[in-house]
Formats: sequence, C-alpha cells, structure tokens
Amino acid sequence: MKHALALTALYLTLTGPTLAQTAMSGAEFEAYVTGKTLFFEADGQRYGVEEYLPNRRVRWSFLDGQCKEGAWFEDGAQICFVYEDNPSPQCWSFYQDNGGLTAKFENEAEGRVLYEIDPAGEEMLCLGPEVGV
Repeated sequence: MKHALALTALYLTLTGPTLAQTAMSGAEFEAYVTGKTLFFEADGQRYGVEEYLPNRRVRWSFLDGQCKEGAWFEDGAQICFVYEDNPSPQCWSFYQDNGGLTAKFENEAEGRVLYEIDPAGEEMLCLGPEVGV
C-alpha cells in the first residue's frame, strides 16, 4: 500500500498541476493576465512572450522580434487564441500556482506544456514590418 501511494505521489509530481488542479476560468485568467507581459519556457528552453491587452487582445512573439496580434476567448474549460496569421483557435488549459502560470496545449493529445518564467529584466521586442526591395 505504501508503495502504491508513493508511486501516485511521484506521478502527480511529474505530471504537474494539470492533474492536481482545476483549470482557470476565463474570468480568473483575465484577472491574472490583463495588463501583463508574460514570458514562457517549454522543455527547459525559453519559448515565447505574450502581452495581454485590454478587451482580451494579445500580442505574441517567439522571442524573435516578430509579433502577432490576436485575441483570446473562453471555450468551456479552455482559453483559446486566434492570431492575425492563423484564424484557427489554439486552445490551452491554464493553471496557476505560486510559480505563476502553467499552460497545456489542448489541440494535440500530447500537447506542449508552457511555464511562466521570470523575464529577468527583459522586455518584449516587436520589430516593425519587414521593408525591402
């Protein structure tokens, strides 16, 4: 019995908050993110940054200076995003703990998991449109 409990505890630790917590509602997500710029990592690597603007608008970048405008909406227990270059909803489940947000991509069975990280003084960089001949 002790062995089974230890394995269950280990499993919950390794699988993260998605099993141990309830996904944030749209109202909870909106209250947490509006007016903030959040940096995310995946698999131990910096992944991207998103600015959460009023009226559920967003600006996303993969940290390459190229920014995409978009919006988010609540769909059941998921938060979905649409962007100017991709109108297909990209849906996530968000969880909050003392370390910030954890987001699980729900459009795929083995969805990517993102973790909010400290930007360490970095700001979101959006370069202007590419201009050339």
